[in-house]
Parts: sequence; C-alpha cells; structure tokens
Amino acid sequence: MKDIYSNIQSSVLKGKKLLAVLIDPDKTKPERLTKIIDNINQSIATHIFVGGSIVEKNVTDVLVAEIKKLTKLPVVLFPGDIIQISNKADGILFLSLISGRNPDYLIGKHVESISTLKITNLEVISTGYILIESGKKTAVENVTATQPMCRENVQKIVDTAKAGELLGMKLMYLEAGSGAKEPVSKDIISLVKQELQIPLIVGGGIRNKQQLENAYQSGADMVVIGTAFEENELFFEDIKK
Repeated sequence: MKDIYSNIQSSVLKGKKLLAVLIDPDKTKPERLTKIIDNINQSIATHIFVGGSIVEKNVTDVLVAEIKKLTKLPVVLFPGDIIQISNKADGILFLSLISGRNPDYLIGKHVESISTLKITNLEVISTGYILIESGKKTAVENVTATQPMCRENVQKIVDTAKAGELLGMKLMYLEAGSGAKEPVSKDIISLVKQELQIPLIVGGGIRNKQQLENAYQSGADMVVIGTAFEENELFFEDIKK
C-alpha cells in the first residue's frame, strides 16, 4: 500500500473527515486485540495508528502483524523511537517534534532510522508534530525532554505550524498528548487550519463524540483517538458506521 498520503489529500479535497485509532503496543493486551480491532472495523475509523512513547523492542512488529490479520484498514506507524519501525505496517509518520528544541527529535532520530527505513517498503510521510499543553504532563514530555507549547500563545503555535509546512512537511499534527485533560482548543485548530495548505491532524484528550465533532468543525482533517477506547469501549457506540 503506497497511496496513504494521496488518499488523505483526496479526502481533504472532497471534504471527507478522517478518523485514526491509535493503538499503543505498551498498553494493549494481546487477549484484547481481537475485540479492539472488531470495534474499529465496525466504526467510522479510516486508519489505525500504532505507536507509543515507551515500547520494548520487537513488540510493535508482533502487534502490527496481528492487526493486519484482522483488518483491511491502513496501518500507519506513529513511532516514539526507531525500535518501533516495522516493515509489516503500510506506512510511517516521519515525525519531527517542531514544538521542541531537542535536536534528537527534530532530526537526530530520523538520521538513525534511515538504515532501517531503506530496507522496508513503508510509505514515509513527513509530519510536523506540535505538542500543546493540556493540563497534564505527558509521556511525550518525559521521553523527549521538551516542553509543550503554551496554549495561550496561539500565534506562536500557528507560526510554528506554518514554518513546518514551509520546510516541506506533508502533514501537520497538533497533539495534546496521551491522557490529556483537555483537547486542543477549537480556536487553535481553526487558526492553524487557516494558515495551512497541507492536511491537519489533531489528537489527544478527545473522549466523546462532541469533542470529535468540535475538532472536525474547527478544521481538523483527521482526528486521532486513543485513550478514549482504552478507558471506555462504549465510545465506539457513538461512532459506529
């Protein structure tokens, strides 16, 4: 599968909203996987993301292989580290943490990953990643040793997103973080979207259908949910096909 990005672009042009479910290898028990994927298959989800901030070696590879047996949806890596790269997936978000100033997560990890990526068939999608404060310290902060952007400084967030686009990013991802108390605000999403010509992804802190609709109405082209189904599988009752 080599058309993930073109399909996202096509959906944006048609005004079709996308939904990705993030599966964290570190938090997903093998015995629950079949039920989780069954819920996803019955929902309006269009993509499955796989990744986490802290994941042991080879765990992602095994998990992706099992997921691929259970669904036809595109499986895209959302890696917290290069050990999470798996050739069994369809694509990978090549994330650059442009909200932070740690060179490892701006370019360093990417350089380390090239020897592995070159021998895979993954569709590599350059993605600007912006972490926004959400009222709770996230795993991303701990792992990357970076601070989230202040949600009150909207213009700086907008300018950071635009800078990422001008640097050649194909996607922009606004992230409140796993388990965030508050999702990215409607104002931030709206103002960032107005400045961008590339698809906008929003994730973190979205736990119900109203928050999902708020993100879409504000301009998100794709929304990512994760904790929502980890904490409450009934969330899928609201987003069934």
